[in-house]
Amino acid sequence: MPVGHGPKFRLSPGRVCPTFAGVTDIAALAERLELGDLITKLFVYCDQARWSDLAESVLAEQVYFDSGFGGEPGPRAGSDIVDDWAEGLGSLDAVHHQAGNHLIEITGDTALAHADAIAVHLKNDATQGKTRWFVGSYVLGFERTEKGWRINRFEYKLKLIDGNADLT
Repeated sequence: MPVGHGPKFRLSPGRVCPTFAGVTDIAALAERLELGDLITKLFVYCDQARWSDLAESVLAEQVYFDSGFGGEPGPRAGSDIVDDWAEGLGSLDAVHHQAGNHLIEITGDTALAHADAIAVHLKNDATQGKTRWFVGSYVLGFERTEKGWRINRFEYKLKLIDGNADLT
């Protein structure tokens, strides 16, 4: 069932998202690759229940957080977000995210990215269907820290949910 459009993320007026062919600055290209890897780590570490890696090497200490599922959007400790994910996903038999369509804009020590993703949750003992599917878009913000780039903004906009939403 459709539930809306993705979060609003647009490149700044007059800016274009550089392609690999258009990037001549190796440092800028390396930063774009690093941010793309950080987006991948967000999803893969979640799928693999690598909670300490998420808290230590992906999320910033403070994250502007909007899960898209209710709750008041606002700043939260990155470690608290990870604890909630570990609790909420811990009873599932499998979690899989597939993400892409990354648009990344870097401005000095901050960056902003759009990503689309599909998530599948599996619970083998559910009697009304073993899976639920989420399709949505993310706006992710980044800050350069002493430890490298970290995600400091996480906004999710659900577009579609299918299957056994409650995994009952």
